[in-house]
Amino acid sequence: MTEGNFVDYIKIYASSGKGGRGSMHLHREKFVAKGGPDGGDGGRGGHVIVRGDKNMWTLFHLKFKRHFRAEHGGDGGSSRSTGSDGADIIIPVPLGTIFRDADTDQVLFEVTEDGEDVILLEGGKGGKGNWHFKSPTNQTPRYAQPGLEGQEGWYRIELKVLADVGLVGFPNAGKSTLLSVITAAKPKIADYAFTTLKPNLGIVEYRNHQSFVMADIPGIIEGASEGKGLGHYFLRHIERNSVLLFLVAADSDDIKKEYEILLNELRKHNPELLDKQRLLAISKSDMLDEELKEEISQDLPEGVDSVFISSVAQQGLMELKDKVWKMLN
Repeated sequence: MTEGNFVDYIKIYASSGKGGRGSMHLHREKFVAKGGPDGGDGGRGGHVIVRGDKNMWTLFHLKFKRHFRAEHGGDGGSSRSTGSDGADIIIPVPLGTIFRDADTDQVLFEVTEDGEDVILLEGGKGGKGNWHFKSPTNQTPRYAQPGLEGQEGWYRIELKVLADVGLVGFPNAGKSTLLSVITAAKPKIADYAFTTLKPNLGIVEYRNHQSFVMADIPGIIEGASEGKGLGHYFLRHIERNSVLLFLVAADSDDIKKEYEILLNELRKHNPELLDKQRLLAISKSDMLDEELKEEISQDLPEGVDSVFISSVAQQGLMELKDKVWKMLN
């Protein structure tokens, strides 16, 4: 999937159908001079339904169609025949999608199950036909209910990537390179900061045909939680990962300090992120000899397991997968 096709934020307009009118028909046939009321009810308006689809990874399909209108219900007819219901409109979305009211910013619901249907807007109820209003004192009512109006509104849709492992690190820490080496994903790789502008997902093959999903999330900078760099734009994707894999380059001035900055940005964005399992990987470690690795190990942050890896030289990758698999299971 190319970067331009990954859409994780969109605004749409939706309106449900109006209910059909009830009928005011009076029964007429040969030899029945004054038949009673037999007007049928109106059909209900179509719902706007959101459906979870596990085969979707992006909101790209909503980029060029942002208005969704369900059909109106049919009007009631004679002989108590009910009008047809308006056709529902279904909006398929990837799992991990959140719907917000665009005006109030309130979270309405979240779609996390495949095939899960959530009614975003209910269609208007059909009006009752005149036969409902017949009474001993009014045997030929010449009125029926109009259908109820449908609902409408603007909604903000956000996708939070569902992945087992999220790669967290500064720009240029080697996250995209790692993803390209241990999965079949083809993220954009270059030697400048913020090469990755959208999360990339890849499936990591493990022993015995098992696998897990890894997400390369755009690089974090100090102040990201206040919106600096790409700020909130990507921090929300980290909220869904079971394991956070921190990547710090071996040539960093201070590995411990970088790790603390990353941790602090996550804490400021959402303190609950610190409850997740964490693993620290020292990338680009093919430039280190055993003596240097030993020296660096003495000064690594406490309370987090660590592993030395090199994506280019393919060193330590199996050990990394083993540690991640153990954490996931």
